[in-house]
Amino acid sequence: MKYQRPLVEVLLQRMQEPRHFMQVLMGPRQTGKTTALTQALAQCDIPCHFASIDSVLDKGRAWIEREWNYARAMISNNSPSVVLALDEVQNVSRWSSVVKALWDADARSGIDLRVILTGSSSLMLQSGLTESLMGRFELIRCPHWSLTECRDAFKYTLDDYLTFGGYPGAAALRDDLSRWRNYMQDAIIEATLSKDVLALEAIRKPALLRQLFFLGSAYSGQEVSYKKLLGQLDDAGNVTTLAHYLELLAHAGLLCGLQKYSQRPLTVRNSSPRLMAYDPSLMAVAFLGAGLDLRADSTRFGHLVESAVGAYLLARGASEGFDVYWWRDGNYEVDFVIQSGSSVTAIEVKSGQPKTSGGIYEFIRRNPNAFNIVVGDSSHSLESFLLGKVPLFNKPATGIA
Repeated sequence: MKYQRPLVEVLLQRMQEPRHFMQVLMGPRQTGKTTALTQALAQCDIPCHFASIDSVLDKGRAWIEREWNYARAMISNNSPSVVLALDEVQNVSRWSSVVKALWDADARSGIDLRVILTGSSSLMLQSGLTESLMGRFELIRCPHWSLTECRDAFKYTLDDYLTFGGYPGAAALRDDLSRWRNYMQDAIIEATLSKDVLALEAIRKPALLRQLFFLGSAYSGQEVSYKKLLGQLDDAGNVTTLAHYLELLAHAGLLCGLQKYSQRPLTVRNSSPRLMAYDPSLMAVAFLGAGLDLRADSTRFGHLVESAVGAYLLARGASEGFDVYWWRDGNYEVDFVIQSGSSVTAIEVKSGQPKTSGGIYEFIRRNPNAFNIVVGDSSHSLESFLLGKVPLFNKPATGIA
């Protein structure tokens, strides 16, 4: 029996609720969106119609209308509600305007057609949603797989997860590093860059964007100024271009730049980013492709551990609604700061690499209402933290944890 992510239960619950909003399942490529959706449809007690644009040659807007009308025709006195799932809908030109017209027509006519949209390109989906469908949808996020999910589904150890990360399709190749690396580069990284980012945006310097991703992945877990990045990239660019490209990579679920925590918003916007890959495998593949041993260098391995913690926090933050930052002032530094409303938690990661001590103490001194967590100490091991066994916001900082 196939492993079922907790996401499936969320989808199933939304399908069986009264019709209020379209549900949009969104996440990075190759994280199991279609699999989760089909598993939920198979368990739904309401008649369902699943249609994927990948299975047809004519990818025009008439395809949406045809599948929508087919689902409408399934409604009867015995089955007053039907679920329509459109997979890879972003591949239809101007799809959102057609969906909007059909959805609004059903609302006016009282037709109980419950719609779920999915797509591999988060960027292309987001563009359509903001153009036409404001107020008509809810997002369901499909992040990279967690350590818990990879352990349950593939028997991953912590070391497995730090290298191979949360792409389920790559799990079968973990005994062959060369094949695994090729799969990651061709089926995930290049597919995301070429089909999502470059296909949507008018990128003036595609080579620069690719270089930024590969360099940024290697530096995941580190603060790197835009000027330093420009100095290490072959193609000419400027700070504004790099910041824009980094934002696009973040929307695609590849790489982002964490900003420094500050109670002054202008300071946050103007700070140098701390680069963070959205999955530890994206950092690991950069080093393995260069023939480097991740564990041979304690500093490099420490950044990999910090990157795994950062990816975990980003995934939870996106689904639970909290923000992820980092903090530094002079010689004082904290690896991560997370904020949900007025609740703030400082998180330090002990990974074996030398660090300037006292950062978390100083942060708590300046923010006495903040909580604190030290990942990697005797109370909170890295494994227990990544398995979700450490509460993030519910322990007051009455000293250092």
